[in-house]
Amino acid sequence: MSADAGAGARPTARELLERVAGPHGLLGLGGGPLGNHGVAIDDEQARRTIDRAWDRGIRYLDTAPHYGLGLAERRVGAALRERPRDEYVLSSKVGRLIVPNPTPRDRDYDGFDVPGDLTRRWDFSAAGVERSLTESLERLGLDSVDILFAHDPDQAPGNPIREGLRSLARLKAAGLVSAIGVGTNSADGLAELIDEGLVDVIMLANRYSLLEHNGLERVLEPARRAGVAVVCVGVFATGLLSTPQPDPSATYEYAPVDAAVLDRANRIAAICRDHGVALPAAALAFPRLHPAVVGVAVGMRSPEEVDQDVERFEAEIPSALWRDLVREGLIPAAAVGDAA
Repeated sequence: MSADAGAGARPTARELLERVAGPHGLLGLGGGPLGNHGVAIDDEQARRTIDRAWDRGIRYLDTAPHYGLGLAERRVGAALRERPRDEYVLSSKVGRLIVPNPTPRDRDYDGFDVPGDLTRRWDFSAAGVERSLTESLERLGLDSVDILFAHDPDQAPGNPIREGLRSLARLKAAGLVSAIGVGTNSADGLAELIDEGLVDVIMLANRYSLLEHNGLERVLEPARRAGVAVVCVGVFATGLLSTPQPDPSATYEYAPVDAAVLDRANRIAAICRDHGVALPAAALAFPRLHPAVVGVAVGMRSPEEVDQDVERFEAEIPSALWRDLVREGLIPAAAVGDAA
């Protein structure tokens, strides 16, 4: 039973997200690139990207204070303030407060191309989480977010995941957010949180993709049994699955790809070509085969990327593709269920 239980008329996390899904399912706009992750973009390009996503029917947007030290939240909020509030779902995250940097740097040290005059401070306490939400709303210029995730608690000292969820539960009980959960790159301990009813939704990054199936039994199956929604992110494996032919210079798990993983990616790509499917389209479709997965969110940094990802998301995938990938031992049979 998820943390939505006993919430009266409040929609479940799945219902909340499915309300803004398109005819092909739920595709969300991930906020990392809008915070200049890896590569800087200007405010105009960020705005054009969000506007194009809206025009293409995307109504779920995810952001976080971590993304560009608040930059992504400011950019997302500037675009959404002009939109009807009941027509989209917005999620953000808590756990990292954005504070003045006592040792200012020219640029941020954590992967975002932004000035380093601010920094992040871990804080999953009730006061810290409440402050984080307040400051996120100020940056967004909005009155509310719909979903709040405890962000990367596995990376924080002491792994304060339960403290973070207790803090989030207080905000939910007060009616300040509709759903709570965990956004993480780690599958460790999530099954226990799901079984104990502490989460409504999991944002699972990089643990369930065409190349990584670790999250299947450890997260997706417990979530299915409990009625907890899962949003999969990192479905392009941080770059390796983002092109029809895997690029040996692309990253996998934010690092250079090794030969064995590249070989698997090439084998999957070859089978996709045999079926007339682009590898990125299969990568977007694969997680959605599991009933616990309500949708996927993808980082996009230009209108052209939005168009490309929407078209891939809407591509028809023949069931024979999944059967061939199972037969070749590249994906588990349990991952595709009746789709094959």
